[in-house]
Amino acid sequence: MSDPFELNDETAFEPAKPYVPAAPPPPPVWLDKLNPEQREAVLATDGPVLVLSGAGTGKTRVLTTRLGYILSQRLAKPWQILAVTFTNRAAREMRERVAALVGPAAEAVWLGTFHALGVRILRKHGEAVGLRSNFTILDADDQMRLLKQLMEADDIDSKKWPAQGLMGVIQRWKDRGLTPDKVGQGQGTEYAAGRAQQLYRAYQERLKTLNAADFGDLLLHCLTVFQEQPDVLKQYQDQFKYVLVDEYQDTNVAQYLWLRLLTQTHRNLCCVGDDDQSIYSWRGAEVGNILRFEKDFPDAKVIRLERNYRSTPTILSAASHLIAHNEDRLGKTLRTGHDNAELGAKVKVRGVWDGPEEARWVVDEVEALQRAGHKLPEMAILVRAGFQMLEFEERLITTGIPYRVVGGPRFYERMEIRDAVAYLRLIHQAEDDLAFERIVNKPKRGLGDTTLQKIHQLARALNVPMVEASLRMIETDELRAQARNSLRTLVADFARWRTLKDVMAPSELAAMVLEEAGYTAMWQSDKSPEAPGRLDNLREFVSGLDEWDNLAGFLDHVSLVMENDAQAGQESLTLMTLHAAKGLEFDSIFLPGWEEDIFPSRRSLEENGQKALEEERRLAYVGLTRARKRVFVSFAANRRVYNQWQSSIPSRFIDELPKESVEQQSDAGLYGGGGSGGGWGLSDSGARSGAGFRRPVRMIEAEEWESKPRASVHGFKIGDRVFHQKFGYGLVEEIDGSKLAIAFDKAGRKKVLDSFLEPS
Repeated sequence: MSDPFELNDETAFEPAKPYVPAAPPPPPVWLDKLNPEQREAVLATDGPVLVLSGAGTGKTRVLTTRLGYILSQRLAKPWQILAVTFTNRAAREMRERVAALVGPAAEAVWLGTFHALGVRILRKHGEAVGLRSNFTILDADDQMRLLKQLMEADDIDSKKWPAQGLMGVIQRWKDRGLTPDKVGQGQGTEYAAGRAQQLYRAYQERLKTLNAADFGDLLLHCLTVFQEQPDVLKQYQDQFKYVLVDEYQDTNVAQYLWLRLLTQTHRNLCCVGDDDQSIYSWRGAEVGNILRFEKDFPDAKVIRLERNYRSTPTILSAASHLIAHNEDRLGKTLRTGHDNAELGAKVKVRGVWDGPEEARWVVDEVEALQRAGHKLPEMAILVRAGFQMLEFEERLITTGIPYRVVGGPRFYERMEIRDAVAYLRLIHQAEDDLAFERIVNKPKRGLGDTTLQKIHQLARALNVPMVEASLRMIETDELRAQARNSLRTLVADFARWRTLKDVMAPSELAAMVLEEAGYTAMWQSDKSPEAPGRLDNLREFVSGLDEWDNLAGFLDHVSLVMENDAQAGQESLTLMTLHAAKGLEFDSIFLPGWEEDIFPSRRSLEENGQKALEEERRLAYVGLTRARKRVFVSFAANRRVYNQWQSSIPSRFIDELPKESVEQQSDAGLYGGGGSGGGWGLSDSGARSGAGFRRPVRMIEAEEWESKPRASVHGFKIGDRVFHQKFGYGLVEEIDGSKLAIAFDKAGRKKVLDSFLEPS
């Protein structure tokens, strides 16, 4: 038998073959579907890359194709790729699209939201921050309950310093990567009489005792682990050869620091985002993260995606011209990605007399589009603030157009509005036990579950309403003295308010009740981010009551509204805020309320000045770029704000739209020029300060009606019977050009423009 180690004569002296590495796979065919800029972003796999992706330019395609390309070319194993999104929905969509390109390998990629990836790391290394691997993630209710316990133990006045406000302060610290020891003076520490930092520390210690974390901890604790356990950090730095980030303009400081730490070794960081769509500073987003990318990574490659596949060239021109007024931006100009694309309809800018007229005009345009064959799901009304929705909801209900509110409840379904309605229901009908239960301890009066249970028991035993049971209970010793006194005061207040419901206007009664009950004060003292919006909604609610002559009619109306939900599957118009609209698109977009103080928001400008103005302009840019084919912008010369009429100035953003892309319209007499193609009298010098705006016509006082021409501009004469959509039928008494004084049959004497009148 031959020796297995013996050399064969023929091969003994054959030279060894040189090593030849395997050839990389050929470029995948799906690269051919990309435009040149998209393809460049996919193929730039070495070093840091910033992809500035304008609205509608295909950023999701770039991200998924880049991830698929890295896998298909075997540049990294699936588990060596970290891909971060902001929503679970985006993560699911990305994984599905990558799987369609490369198959099952997509399942092994570290792909998810910042929070989901933070949990994954903490489950392995939580001991470093005092957490066991089975730690619990608390929801918002549990967080608030825990914080309230700590505040009570520390004798913090919850009326002066609500727990929601302190939780907001703590979450802002966590968004900025600040543990209790790193919080410095002037960073919100004055909250809760200077004890905010101390309570933050106690809150974190209590969470550790419970083996729990809140959502803010999921990245904060990761940062602590990385900073205090360099071996753990190196493990992940070595593992992740490629890091991809979606919506980079929306990252906060903690997310920014987390990414910086993880990418120190391979530095193959690709961030996709749009600085012109950074609109979430109120929840911690820092536009500065994307603006300083080139400073953080001097060797970074910046690729601009400017070919928009969504909107018409006219809409893109308007949006680009508007956003160019911002100074803090990296700069790009959107252009159509379609060959031989038609310019499309001009942006229609309409000036109207008041808010109700604006709602009528918008809904009329919706109906006109419907008649022309356009579908309701392809239309949306985008408002700057939730309180603006009421007039549009009322008009849509009146006309029978089905609609849905995205990103929040309908106006009358909001918690604060339901509470306010419950107060009015109980005034109207003392037997309304459901309304009584809802507001008996709102605001807190020391009438908790125990008191309510005793009232319930007595009401059932005597077969009487809860208000009647309360009257009897306050004469006994069943309740503690404090609860008994609070209940006595509340019942007496309702008895007094009930005597006023037939002699006071519903709006005046509602304002008085909410004030005297302490409900308005409750939200005024609430420091949570939602409180200002809830106050705005309450003011709009009171304003809306001005249209009603009696309380009963209004309550019947609310009941019908609440039953007017669109049927499942029924096509409907979309109503939402501009913030909620980001990422969506429609054929036709309506942008009402483009007036100074509303848009841009006066509150935002007062709090953050020029920085806020630029974010408001980015919000306008987002609104415009939601539209594929048509944009309707509107503003009112007069608007009822918190139950008081006031003149309004057109938003400076209207003046920043290019004239060649805009079709201007105005009701006669509102603004100089008026009519299609006329100007608003706005000047470039006033674009920032508002000083260059011409004031709209103010409300006309009686003494201004001295001269009495015999005929109006539109031919109405003194003595003519006319009809007004808001005020009804009336008689022309005085004329001054286009301005008429009308004695309306039901609304009394009003001054109106004749363009709002029809012959009777």
